[in-house]
Amino acid sequence: MPAAMAAKQERLDQFLLRILGKDIQSYLEDPQIVEILLNPDGQVWVDVLGGEMAPRSRLDAGQARMIIDTVASMLGTMISVDSPIISGELPLDGSRFEGLIPPVVSAPSFTIRKKALLVFTLEDYVRKGILSEKQYGMIHRAVDSRQNILVCGGTGTGKTTLANAILHAVSERTPEHRIVIIEDTRELQCTAPNAVFLRSSDRIDMTRLLRSTMRLRPDRIVVGEVRGAEALALLKAWNTGHPGGVGTVHANNAQAALIRVGQLIQEANVPPVPQLIAEAVNLVISIRRTATGRIIDEILQVTGWKDGAFITQLV
Repeated sequence: MPAAMAAKQERLDQFLLRILGKDIQSYLEDPQIVEILLNPDGQVWVDVLGGEMAPRSRLDAGQARMIIDTVASMLGTMISVDSPIISGELPLDGSRFEGLIPPVVSAPSFTIRKKALLVFTLEDYVRKGILSEKQYGMIHRAVDSRQNILVCGGTGTGKTTLANAILHAVSERTPEHRIVIIEDTRELQCTAPNAVFLRSSDRIDMTRLLRSTMRLRPDRIVVGEVRGAEALALLKAWNTGHPGGVGTVHANNAQAALIRVGQLIQEANVPPVPQLIAEAVNLVISIRRTATGRIIDEILQVTGWKDGAFITQLV
């Protein structure tokens, strides 16, 4: 980047930091905090790695609007009554930023989904009581035997954090494997020595990246979140010589995750092909948020498809 452009970017970054304020700056710097959420009532909540969401501070509507306007400007777009939502990466560090203004909300609000600075390992999950010893052993056996793992849960349940923990186990137990990771925003963490991160864009979608991935000689293929027609390409990749992958999907339980994948496949203008799903997805791990914290509520082994239903076994 030319010196003049770099200097301008630095000035913009410093301005954004000032209007974010000391509280939000401290949340961005805290490796334990994974998400910062401003509600329309001015309450700022934070989500802690391996913990729960809690209110920490307040932000007035004027400052919140200035933050959203500044981020929009730095992203080369505008936010207005006619276009009241912006989505993109926070220019400071690449965290995912979602900003909203009236009329879709009563007052300016935003969410900052930080890139993980720390990895909450499977051992940490066991220590916190989120994962049982039996479930821990099952996931390790799945990693060792190169089973394809699908992590499911609702919004904010910690799917990405769990996927990071599984990737940490993959990196430690099979460090010789080449891993290709595909996302729309950099959220997954991987310490494997031979890893390639690919990011989709408005012009290059995940389906296109998955096709390119096949030429990158991966041992394992990972997708940050399966949310569209790329589900078909991913299943084909997992099922044609690239086992041991990890992916996440929005679903309320393990059985629903399998159905959801079938629905996503239809976006590629093909039938749900449950047989392909049963062959490609070996293990479904469901995580959910309860009144007392997050929990891995079920792990489902998928062994086939027969008489119109998936053949599964709860672990």
